Amino acid sequence: MDETVTLASQLEDEGGPVVLINTFTVPPEDADALLEAWAKDAALMKRQPGFISTQLHRGIAGSGTFLNYAVWQSTAHFRAAFSKAEFQTQLEDYPDTTTASPHLFRKVDVPGICVS
Repeated sequence: MDETVTLASQLEDEGGPVVLINTFTVPPEDADALLEAWAKDAALMKRQPGFISTQLHRGIAGSGTFLNYAVWQSTAHFRAAFSKAEFQTQLEDYPDTTTASPHLFRKVDVPGICVS
């Protein structure tokens, strides 16, 4: 998402709770294959320490763009799960046409609007 910040540099963070936002884009004809691969990954991640929740969204009107929102107790928990050999191997199940854009976020406290 932010082309100036690599996922590797984000994984060096040692702070508290994080939200992973990951967009996936595939040609619409590859959407079913992406859904199968994502469901397999989500099932694996759901069993990992520090995992809180996830939700997948799909763009409307025949879009091939998906947005994954996943909540983790910390960057360290996400890093450990992401680094597992089983997860890295499963990445090969995504269609070759998949473009992914993962980024980690933290809530921001904006007085009178939202809390962190």
